Amino acid sequence: MPGSDHCFSPYLSGRSLSRRRFVQTAGAALATLALPVIGRAAPPVQLRFSSTMTADENSAHYIYYQRLQANLKKSVGDQIRVDFFPNGQLGKEADVVQQVRLGSIDMMITGSSIWATALQELALLDLGFLFDNWAHVGKSVDHGVADVYDKLMQSRTGCSIIGWGSHFNARSVYTKPAIKDLAALKNVKLRVLPTQAFIETFKLMGAIPTPIAFNEVYTAVQTGVVEGFEHDAASVLSNKLNEVVQNSWQTNHLFSPCITVIGKRGLAKIPDAIKPQFLDAAREASLYQRQEAATKGADALGALRKAGMTFYPMADAERNSVRKLMRDKLWVPFTQSNPVTAPVLAAIDAARA
Repeated sequence: MPGSDHCFSPYLSGRSLSRRRFVQTAGAALATLALPVIGRAAPPVQLRFSSTMTADENSAHYIYYQRLQANLKKSVGDQIRVDFFPNGQLGKEADVVQQVRLGSIDMMITGSSIWATALQELALLDLGFLFDNWAHVGKSVDHGVADVYDKLMQSRTGCSIIGWGSHFNARSVYTKPAIKDLAALKNVKLRVLPTQAFIETFKLMGAIPTPIAFNEVYTAVQTGVVEGFEHDAASVLSNKLNEVVQNSWQTNHLFSPCITVIGKRGLAKIPDAIKPQFLDAAREASLYQRQEAATKGADALGALRKAGMTFYPMADAERNSVRKLMRDKLWVPFTQSNPVTAPVLAAIDAARA
């Protein structure tokens, strides 16, 4: 048996090693272990990275992942390997949040809204009509918003937000029946994320918000559990949700940041010597993804239109009245209940100005 001649084995047919032979063998083995390893590279750090989206170019998550991998390859070679698990393979988003906190999953990329279940102050970013466009989001994040939330995340959960990207489009309403205004939205059952911010936003708009996990949306619409959902166009396209709905009211009610979160244990796996390179790679991947989103969003809308989706714009007058309603009923009361978020709203207002 190859490699077994210095070990006790039943395949030695009853022959036993002499005590002297055993001592010699054991001594040689210990001496070998004591020798320094020369020229042998340390095994790469392996990080498990969760996403609910697909692994293709129509996925905001995957574009971020590809750029992150490319950045790491340039900066640290093969010292860090990030394994991407798309399509909710590692579980529902709400469950993955807990697993990232515990350390059984290292990283996840998702809308900031899903982490509001662990850090309630993030829910401010999910309040309807808070942002005007993606440029407004980026300016807000880079001038105060990201700093506030990363410090809160670390102190409350031990996790770190290492990337602030965007989805390809703002979130709008997608339904089986044609919805063209607020009156038509009244009492329509819509799938929303399971966060209070989403629920309250759509209650104020007159709909019946119904929290359902993202990977269950297709079946829920198909079977009539809900009449539609709110999401971004690229996600609709990549998950083939246009097969179950054919109408979209372009509310553009939410420009939800796409955040990458790494758990305390996941970050601790990375040696201090290459941790700055890792964090730089993550930040740059977000900036790159934001740029890609500008063209990918337009492409997604065009592809949906070509596939038969009918789009209805939201009237400016309705948008302005709803924005005022949201400020009075949601934005300001939220900062009053969560004073630590007052600088966040101030930064968002300053970026708008």
